[in-house]
Amino acid sequence: MDQNNKKIAVLGDGGWGTTLAILLSGKGHQVRLWGAFDDYVKYLQKKRENKKFLPSVTIPEGILISSQLNEVLDSVDMIVMAVPTQYSRKVLEKLKDFELKDAIIVTVAKGIENKTLLKPTEIIAEVLGPDKKTAVLSGPSIAVEVAREMPAAVVASCTDHNVAEQVQAVFNTERFRVYTNNDPLGVELAGALKNIIAIACGISDGLGFGANTKAALLNRGLAEIKRLSVILGADPQTLNGLAGMGDLITTCISAYGRNRYVGQELAQGKKLTQILNEMDMVAEGVRTAESALELAKNHKVDMPITEQVCAVLFEDKNPLEAVKDLMLRAPKPEEKW
Repeated sequence: MDQNNKKIAVLGDGGWGTTLAILLSGKGHQVRLWGAFDDYVKYLQKKRENKKFLPSVTIPEGILISSQLNEVLDSVDMIVMAVPTQYSRKVLEKLKDFELKDAIIVTVAKGIENKTLLKPTEIIAEVLGPDKKTAVLSGPSIAVEVAREMPAAVVASCTDHNVAEQVQAVFNTERFRVYTNNDPLGVELAGALKNIIAIACGISDGLGFGANTKAALLNRGLAEIKRLSVILGADPQTLNGLAGMGDLITTCISAYGRNRYVGQELAQGKKLTQILNEMDMVAEGVRTAESALELAKNHKVDMPITEQVCAVLFEDKNPLEAVKDLMLRAPKPEEKW
């Protein structure tokens, strides 16, 4: 395929989907951006600015914006799935009605589906069939920074190196560097699980704790991510890379982090329902925390930070009590990885 002029459908008009549509359009690709809600799509068409999710960034006129899947999926070479994990199955079911041929499906969601405990590529395979070419694009990539052309680096992951290289070529720019990776399982698990640690870091920030606390959460959080991911078959090296440690750091320190924000608000006394109702964006770590804890129990993996985050999220546990219970666990040696 000609890497310089592809027809690309971006499904999901949130901040990251809009950012990637702009990035791809800037490379000369024919980009179509799909949104689920017709009224908001009409607003985007008229204003050419995603006020809710990416304010002050102009959407180029060359990008087709539509709420009609038949318009955006016509003869596409690539589909970017920028729909949050818990909603992706519903959108994918609609894709079954279209002839997608050899289109590569690139997922950029970072979550684990509740009940099924499937990652985004696994949901794609279950709904559209195992023969679909799928890849994961993930790493430390705050949407507003990428939209403003601040340098960033991510990975394009697929077990088929040729597919990974095609995705790399499509997305790579002088400000958005893309590496290839052959461990999509590790990349997806890292992207999903780091959001839970970001909630914990937000709680720490909201309680007024300092750099020592956050360093401990980042380090021990990465240990949790590794424990579960390796048991499930991920390569430990993936967790040390951009999709693992890199994305974890960004999510836990950025002022734009949605999951960190949820934790901060919880620590300041707000209830989860109120926080989520006041947010336009989806904090994937909230629902993923449930899935991660279930996976941990199924595989007998110790994930104490995740356990306490779930207790604060879903059992109304006092954040300070959660901190105390974490700190007063039985002493133990530090693992070696």
